[in-house]
Amino acid sequence: MPHLRYNPLLDTYTMVASNRQNRPHLPKDYCPFCVGEMGIKEAYSVISYPNDFPVLSQNPEEVEALSGFYKNEQAYGKCEVILYSSNHNATLYDLSDEQVKHIVRLWKARNDELSLDPKLKYIYPFENRGQEVGVTIHHPHGQLYAYGWLPLKLETELRNAKAHFLKTGKNMFDEMNAAEFEAGSRMLMESPGFLCYLPFFTDYPFGAFIVSKARPNLSAFSETDIAELADMLKRLIRGFDKLFEREFPYMMVVHQTPVNLPEYADADAYYRFHIEFYTPLRDAEKIKWYASSEMGAWAAANTLSVEDCAARLREAILN
Repeated sequence: MPHLRYNPLLDTYTMVASNRQNRPHLPKDYCPFCVGEMGIKEAYSVISYPNDFPVLSQNPEEVEALSGFYKNEQAYGKCEVILYSSNHNATLYDLSDEQVKHIVRLWKARNDELSLDPKLKYIYPFENRGQEVGVTIHHPHGQLYAYGWLPLKLETELRNAKAHFLKTGKNMFDEMNAAEFEAGSRMLMESPGFLCYLPFFTDYPFGAFIVSKARPNLSAFSETDIAELADMLKRLIRGFDKLFEREFPYMMVVHQTPVNLPEYADADAYYRFHIEFYTPLRDAEKIKWYASSEMGAWAAANTLSVEDCAARLREAILN
């Protein structure tokens, strides 16, 4: 039964969902996201639907309260699948400009709707690509989780950004954008509303960020923002694949301001929408593993020069 278990060491929750053991794992004779399966009757552009094996639900099962030191809670939230195309073999950059814009519009629409539920605190679109990051179905798709609490990594970013703003009166992301633009060596792309670069501090060799220059969240996006972000995503992911002339695995995660949390009602002033890419390849067939130091101590290490990686990725994007 899905439920949350409170971790007192980190002041956060672990999601427990044994039902996910039954989800399809690299099926060889069918794809649940192709036409003819899972009730999908005709070719589609972009669609979202509730995850069939959710860890979170807006109608969660009751959990028995614990009487001792530990505590658990209902797994309140939402898990959705976002299908990018009915074409099983498409990559995101194979899709038309309008289709990729539709993906970003769908992120925005789901963000707007789910934000109306006062029990939800954070809306998190993401994509896993490649077996190296645990993908179990090879069909172009992403996911969206809506959490009933603020996840620890996002809370840490927000807390530090707010502290910086209160101390200096400046937006940390605006300063980061300015520093990367001035340095130039880690820059990948720019549009009127976004910058794309490998941050000075990234722990992944090709761990690109796409950072808005002004928007705090998806709900604030204009059609121009949607078009610019869609174009930048297509160009970046194509560049990833050009690097080693193979499908480039990654985890793509959307970071934005939370919802329904009064303590972060002023976050628009000190936080910016951004997408982070966690990219495990350091060479065509070599993995940058997140091992004991990274996982156990949160002491990240990058095995390559970010500036050298940026030059290689920049060239791949341009070619």
